[in-house]
Amino acid sequence: MFAKRRDRLVSPATRRFVEEARRTPGYSWFDFVHGYVYGRWPYLYIGIGTGEHWLARVWARLSGWFARLFPLDPDQGRVEECWTGPQNGRARRSTSGKLAFAHTYHGKVVPLEPAKQLVSVGEAVDLGDLEQVIPYSRARDIILQNPDHIIALDCPCRVSRANPCLPLDVCLIVGEPFAGFVRAHHPERTRWINPDEAVEILRAEDARGHVHHAFFKDAMFGRFYAICNCCSCCCGAMQAQRGGTPMLASSGYLSRVDEGLCIGCGECVEYCQFEALFMLEYLAVVDAEACMGCGVCVDKCEQGALSLAREPGKSIPLDIRQLIALAEA
Repeated sequence: MFAKRRDRLVSPATRRFVEEARRTPGYSWFDFVHGYVYGRWPYLYIGIGTGEHWLARVWARLSGWFARLFPLDPDQGRVEECWTGPQNGRARRSTSGKLAFAHTYHGKVVPLEPAKQLVSVGEAVDLGDLEQVIPYSRARDIILQNPDHIIALDCPCRVSRANPCLPLDVCLIVGEPFAGFVRAHHPERTRWINPDEAVEILRAEDARGHVHHAFFKDAMFGRFYAICNCCSCCCGAMQAQRGGTPMLASSGYLSRVDEGLCIGCGECVEYCQFEALFMLEYLAVVDAEACMGCGVCVDKCEQGALSLAREPGKSIPLDIRQLIALAEA
């Protein structure tokens, strides 16, 4: 009787989330509240973050008021942090007097094959502090518990838009306690899928020209927890990236053009989500600074003129199989 009453008050999935929070070193009460709100109300959270929800204006005023309570002393020579809302994460104040916003969740661009590995790894994974792969200060661990527990979630970014890209159910929440927690609170917007079904969603989104992002978040225990399939017109992370907030890390690859094979059709330019390709004298040219190495252009070039090449100046690719092998070695 007590167990039934307890389950009505607090679901087993929520208890697992709380238990994992207690086991996570350095995970604060603030982090827990942040993570709970994010997982419990992702549509409100992302709607405010993208500026589509009417509460975004209210939040902006509160954030500005809070920032004024902690004015910058340019002579202190130190970095201070203050909370400025779901969209902007922690605002880090530099001694220049300007705010450099670093979101508290981040995406790592992954081409199709590495994305498929993440949903079909088939074993528990514990890879911590992947600084060379995930170049973020607080969210760069891959700890997969029950990696075959996967849900397809209606994309909060797409749902927040007036005319979203379809289909909606293309966000993949991977492993526990994340999949169970989100499923328990959003049964009408989620469905359980197996790894093969997850791979099919990735393939279908790749065919539509959308980009795969492996997402990490400090409030999600600093871990990888989801793969989003993103389009530049709906994705909040890509919106922030265009606005100068570095929410996305490169895949570690760069698109290359074989001038001998390129016929100047411009198809790759049309599909590039990062506006990293342009035409010059009937040849496709890559903007190396803008290119995130997603591989969409490679798949769309019928001439085979485009390929991905490892770029040493960018972060190491997220190849889960290779990372596991290195950890075991």
